[in-house]
Amino acid sequence: MRRKTLSDAGVADLKARAARYTFPDPELRGHYVRVMPSGAKSFVAVSRDPNGKQVWATIGAADMMGIDKARDDAREAIKRIRAGLPAIEPKAAVDTFRTVAENYMKRHVAAKGLRSEREIQRCLDVYVFPTWEDREFTGIRRGDVAKLLDEVEDGNGGRQADMVLAIVRGICNWYAARNESYLSPIVRGMRRSTPVKRERVLTDDEIRAIWQHAGKAGTFGDILKIALTTAQRREKILTMQWDDVSVDGIWHVPGADREKGTGGELKLPALALDIIRARKRVGENPYVFAGRTKGSFFSGVSKAKTEFDKHVPIPHWTVHDLRRTARSLMARAGVDSDTAERVMGHVIDGVEGVYNRHKYTDEKASALTRLAALVKTILNPPAKNVLPMKRRARK
Repeated sequence: MRRKTLSDAGVADLKARAARYTFPDPELRGHYVRVMPSGAKSFVAVSRDPNGKQVWATIGAADMMGIDKARDDAREAIKRIRAGLPAIEPKAAVDTFRTVAENYMKRHVAAKGLRSEREIQRCLDVYVFPTWEDREFTGIRRGDVAKLLDEVEDGNGGRQADMVLAIVRGICNWYAARNESYLSPIVRGMRRSTPVKRERVLTDDEIRAIWQHAGKAGTFGDILKIALTTAQRREKILTMQWDDVSVDGIWHVPGADREKGTGGELKLPALALDIIRARKRVGENPYVFAGRTKGSFFSGVSKAKTEFDKHVPIPHWTVHDLRRTARSLMARAGVDSDTAERVMGHVIDGVEGVYNRHKYTDEKASALTRLAALVKTILNPPAKNVLPMKRRARK
């Protein structure tokens, strides 16, 4: 004798058989519970379209919805089938995080020629897409952002988390400017690191500690040494190619549109050149500091810095501090300010910057030689108990 009613408990009691079967809902003609041999159950509806063709439609999994909701959806599906329409009204395509991010990269980052394009793409690929790739963009809430930043901070440090936050904020603000009903989930107070004024100069003791451990830190350690001995920006060091360094030791630091100045042609001191020449080429990878994938440069600075800090507990320092320290050391070594600024790649203001076309190749080479000599002295200071010899007075 068939049941006159069917409840959620009744659906749960339906037993699996060797073959798939459908159990009719006594309260709604054309509505069934489909039971698979595995025991999985789903609600289905069946009716005939205007041409007399029988159409079956799956309403949903029985473990995800109750029978009352299934009946309501089945009634609507049966009406649509009889009207010659798809049983389930197609849902409007939603923007996923990836589709929005890729549109942002195309229409904002690439269109404006932002120099950070490669780094933005790397952060998205490494830290964001694995978690949010298929998420509905407008469904991402403040808690989702906080959780993502927690994961990045725990694995790669606060600065990397802040970089990811800046990228996500940029995407959200760009999307909000194009969709009046969208409200960004980013709010003030989500940063993970404390902003530090850019005035840190490392002490001699700190230089010694960093240099000593840099010798054990592989590629990242070599990057730190080159940063201190050349005073160049981190991005230029990371993207240094073998072809950029000539056989006579001149590093042709490449420049690009929409970027700050560079050191131009720099004749490297032996202290820096020996570090570069000691590195091994990785297949056909053009970069001196090669990355893990073919044709890429080293990109794990944040993670490497976090690991480095575990062995060298120096407070509040960044890779960029090495560049500022190098500039201070040049002044200490007697390099005139005009030449030191050109080594740094800083733009010379005023008439001097417009009309003076001298390349300062020899002057910059001398400045870097003086810098390297001072670094060597810092690394190997003269013993305190050794006094300089006094000249014997002439009779």
